[in-house]
Amino acid sequence: MNDTASPSGRFLSDVQTLREKARQHLSDGAVTPAYGCDVNQTIDILQTVLATEIVCVLRYTMHAIAATGISSEAVRKEFVEHAREEQEHMTAVAERISQLGGRPNFNPEGLATRSASEYSEGETLVDMIRENLVAERIAVEHYRELTGFFAEHDPTTRVMLEGILGTEEEHASDMHDLLVAHEGKPMLSH
Repeated sequence: MNDTASPSGRFLSDVQTLREKARQHLSDGAVTPAYGCDVNQTIDILQTVLATEIVCVLRYTMHAIAATGISSEAVRKEFVEHAREEQEHMTAVAERISQLGGRPNFNPEGLATRSASEYSEGETLVDMIRENLVAERIAVEHYRELTGFFAEHDPTTRVMLEGILGTEEEHASDMHDLLVAHEGKPMLSH
């Protein structure tokens, strides 16, 4: 066998070996023997992420429609933008579940219990902003934990979640800024 040393010191298979391995277990699709996680566990975790993103799409959409008041137009636009970005996350996660051989669970039955985030309508514009900030903070912590969990064992899922995490952090910052603007006081002490 003509293996070559990689910069990390591990050996890479020669092209012929890679070709032979690729022809085996074709029914597994993108999941090769080198996949470092339990596929079923990854799919279960991603079903939770999918449910979280669906709940976020629904909450932001409801808030965009329900937002009223003298300064609601800018907030409504922010809610609409966030709903669109959460839908992009939802689609990416569903596609990843499919790549791993799973079937994305879009069934509304049990959605609230599968989601890390809660669906809360809020009574006032400030309530809506606050609920979205709470939801984004939940998502940030949840996705931060998951990126550590997948680490190098599933870099594709990790990288996807890191991208989503960056957007969720931006959403949390946006909601924080809106809350400060509407309550007239800074929420952060540092």
